[in-house]
Amino acid sequence: MNVSIAGTGTMARAIATRVLAGGHEVVFIGTHIAKAEDLADELTGLGTVRAAEEVDSDILVLAVPYSAAPHVVRQHAAELDGTVVIDISNPVDDSFEPMEVELGSGAQVIAAAAPDGAPVVKAFNTTFAGTLMAGEVAGQPLDVFIAGDDEAAKAKVARLVQDGGLRPIDAGPLRRARELEALGYLHMAIQHTRDTLFATAVKVLP
Repeated sequence: MNVSIAGTGTMARAIATRVLAGGHEVVFIGTHIAKAEDLADELTGLGTVRAAEEVDSDILVLAVPYSAAPHVVRQHAAELDGTVVIDISNPVDDSFEPMEVELGSGAQVIAAAAPDGAPVVKAFNTTFAGTLMAGEVAGQPLDVFIAGDDEAAKAKVARLVQDGGLRPIDAGPLRRARELEALGYLHMAIQHTRDTLFATAVKVLP
């Protein structure tokens, strides 16, 4: 698959690493094309990776803060027909406190901004960049919770996750993104109480 990643930060780099590990192509879509090109050059030894200004992909990953995600979707709306949009965000404010968002979750706000033909799937919001780079914690593959209303879109994201060496877990329809965002925030909040330096994972055990 061809996967566009909007953003050039640590999560963009980490998700790209998993995508490339799965044998898929990465296209970085940066606010500034020079930053996208620099990151593409940095990862070029891991697989097929490049930078572009437009989205022409099977999947678009919104590896940007929640506040920027709807803008990115609207900016590229004309390019998204048939593209699955992955929202990885956890809506928090500048004080690192959870935000009250309309429509129940940040993912649903983003879905409302997305054009018809571009289903939104929530994924990767409970994983941290460092653990994604490694692909595991304590010898266990990361669990990636997936929520969305389009079953074909969820299946495509699940394949991307599995190909990257991670375990996809279907969390249900997109309205479950509200619970996933709460879980993502809780996972972030306990890092300071346990002094675990964002090196943990949320794992479902039998």
